[in-house]
Amino acid sequence: MEYDIDCKKCSRLSSFLSQTLEKYPNYFCKPVPPFGDLQAKFLIVGLAPGMHGANKTGRPFTGDHAGILLYETLYKHGFSSHPTSESAQDKLILNNCRITNTVKCLPPKNKPESQEIKNCNVFLQYEISALKKGSVLLALGTVAHNAILFALNLPKKDFKFFHGARYCLPNDLVLYDSFHCSRYNTQTKRLTGAMFNEVFLSIKRELEK
Repeated sequence: MEYDIDCKKCSRLSSFLSQTLEKYPNYFCKPVPPFGDLQAKFLIVGLAPGMHGANKTGRPFTGDHAGILLYETLYKHGFSSHPTSESAQDKLILNNCRITNTVKCLPPKNKPESQEIKNCNVFLQYEISALKKGSVLLALGTVAHNAILFALNLPKKDFKFFHGARYCLPNDLVLYDSFHCSRYNTQTKRLTGAMFNEVFLSIKRELEK
């Protein structure tokens, strides 16, 4: 199923968005659409919109700490026209890259429930099905990793998540894993710039084959 800005499949998330919009009337407060090149062979999958990030701006990883390292790294490797993403109205362009989230709506405490992840998976299935053969997926975190496997009906036991993992998937797709570029992970050094950079170097080489 293609992205639906009016989706209300998850009553908890829909109610939370309504409450958030009352508090922040200038925020986007809708399911956040994917962003980037429609013909991209590189799809990045995150967790969910942040309260004062994508939920505010309407663009994945834009407006909060989580996007800082991501967009800097995308720019460094030629996937982005600018090293920062400030708003959905700026002139940033992604090159051969697209960004989406496992769950399109802001979840309370940034923690979607398992049924909400399943409900939203139809959109991820659509996004993955639109990829060309030889495309690369990057899962930012375990939840995104598992959502990709669920979308492709693949068993988790055969594809363990770990930072830097590389897996060959059906349809000549390749899956890479990275720790999520969240504030917690970057500030605790669980994920460093060097670690993130290595993953993107591998992906760039993969796409150049």
